[in-house]
Amino acid sequence: HVQLVESGGGSVQAGGSLRLSCTASGYAYSRYCMGWFRQAPGKEREKVAIIDSYGATSYADSVKGRFTVSADSSKNTLYLQMHSLEPDDSAMYYCAADGRVVRIAHCAFDYWGHGTQVTVS
Repeated sequence: HVQLVESGGGSVQAGGSLRLSCTASGYAYSRYCMGWFRQAPGKEREKVAIIDSYGATSYADSVKGRFTVSADSSKNTLYLQMHSLEPDDSAMYYCAADGRVVRIAHCAFDYWGHGTQVTVS
C-alpha cells in the first residue's frame, strides 16, 4: 500500500531555513500530483504547495517567494525548501499524494503522511 514518510522538520529561529522531505513507497511515484499541507493548533489544514504530474507548481500566497516545492522521481521523494521562516509558519507539515497523473486543477489527495513538526521562534 502507499506510504508517505516526512522528515526534516525541527525548530529554527525566524529568518532561518529548513528542507522537508517526503519519501513515497508502495506505488510508482514518478508522475503523480503531490503536495505539502500544514496545520497549526486551532487552525484548519491549509495547502502550502503542490506540484502536479507535469511539473507545474502552486503555492499559498503566504509562502510565495519563500518556499519551493520540487520532486525527484529517481528517489521517489518530494521536497519543500523553506527560507525566511516566520513564526506563523509553525505547524505540522503533511505530505500528500494523488494516485493519478493529473494537472493541478484536478489534484485530489488520497494518501497522507503522518507529518513533521516545524517550529519557528
